[in-house]
Amino acid sequence: MFATNMDSARDVGGAPSTVLIPMRFVWPYGGRSVFLSGSFARRWSELIPMTPVEGCPTVFQAIYSVTPGYHQYKFFVDGEWRHDEHQPYVSGEYGLVNTVLLATDPNFFHPNVTPEITSGSNMEEDTEAFRRLVRITDGNLTDVVPRITEGDLQGSRHRISVFLSAHTTYELLPESGKVVALDVDLPVKQAFHILHEQGIPLAPLWDFSKGQFVGVLTALDFILILRELGNHGSNLTEEELETHTIAAWKEGKAYLNGQIDGHGRALPRRFIHAGPYDNLKDVVLKLLQNEVATVPIIHSSSEDGTFPQLLHLASLSGILKCICRYFRHSSSSLPILQAPICELHVGTWVPEIGESNCRPLAMLRPSASLSAALNLLVQAQVSSIPIVDDTDSLVDIYCRSDITALAKDRAYAHINLNEMTIHQALQLGQDSYSPYEPRSQRCQMCLRSDSLHKVMERLANPGVRRLVIVEAGSKRVEGIVSLSDIFKFLLG
Repeated sequence: MFATNMDSARDVGGAPSTVLIPMRFVWPYGGRSVFLSGSFARRWSELIPMTPVEGCPTVFQAIYSVTPGYHQYKFFVDGEWRHDEHQPYVSGEYGLVNTVLLATDPNFFHPNVTPEITSGSNMEEDTEAFRRLVRITDGNLTDVVPRITEGDLQGSRHRISVFLSAHTTYELLPESGKVVALDVDLPVKQAFHILHEQGIPLAPLWDFSKGQFVGVLTALDFILILRELGNHGSNLTEEELETHTIAAWKEGKAYLNGQIDGHGRALPRRFIHAGPYDNLKDVVLKLLQNEVATVPIIHSSSEDGTFPQLLHLASLSGILKCICRYFRHSSSSLPILQAPICELHVGTWVPEIGESNCRPLAMLRPSASLSAALNLLVQAQVSSIPIVDDTDSLVDIYCRSDITALAKDRAYAHINLNEMTIHQALQLGQDSYSPYEPRSQRCQMCLRSDSLHKVMERLANPGVRRLVIVEAGSKRVEGIVSLSDIFKFLLG
């Protein structure tokens, strides 16, 4: 799920200005030529073109990324400066101007913001018809889709819940395949070389002394290691990674997170896994509650759990594929499948002006530092960040798993996280993408009008963990929908 709160984004890379929050500005009162300008647009020196919405010629919109804080803006309509009387506004240096606040501190309040929106405007609005028009085909508004009723929603959720409860993780097991597991005494450096070479984002951990699986090593661990070494002012060298075993890192990670007992010893983290006969609903809930996308499927024929066997990995994408396959020819039993995702409010979206209760969607430019990207991934607890150009059009995505590309030719021993840009990091790994997440699938996009069924089918493909919602034509980022977003919605 591509969301961040501003308390987290504020400290990213020590440079809050690198965090951009896309906002949708709307002028619903008509005109021949409409532009947007504001304190965020080179201090009022830039006019940003606004385009009419397809099918609603009186409604103009523009998506523009701004930094957290207090901003003022106005509209330049047919050669005259105008403000929207139905949005908060103040009297300032540029006359009456609208205001927007993206707070970095929940206690921040700007004293000059009008506390109530002034009513009684003589401007004619055409927004109600605009909200009802939700079906778009190839970027063109074509007809009206009836809104999904509460009965449709609850009925669909019930059928999916019944299906998941009646099927087990055993059905996720392939006829053939392999699962890579790592010994906890393996050096961290070697472990991440294996992840990179095998093209996998994670691996279960085996403790030979205990005779059991004890955890999972993920790309996030490598990110945390790089950040920790950097925070101590160390030069990142291969030797430093060589001295750390996986077990030593996991223990150190527990100390860093304050997971210690009354005697100052590290508390072992509970190993999250599934059994082959666990029902899929319980597995999904376990994945969501622990904020992970994959767990090992472990089986032991003995009652005490000895001699465990690693059968496979249970993932949200694999379970979603089961749902799609089961309901593919009976989609009429799930009315919500035909509804567009914008109607269902699935995922994280660019906030409309005036929406103060939604989490903003953070993006970065290709010139931002790799350190800023890694900090944002950790602090905002997201798995990927859209990378956009100066027009907020999607260029690429930086994912947690991209960090394993630094294992190629021991690149981590020669770079500075604060100096390397995201563009350089992506170039470094352009020939190193996993076969499970090919380049063509990393930057998968969808439109706000795409049906939930279409979005689910795409997310069920191997390696596709999120879809970026873009504006038709311009590819401006409008939102992001992840596997966890889909399951949170399906299970309510």
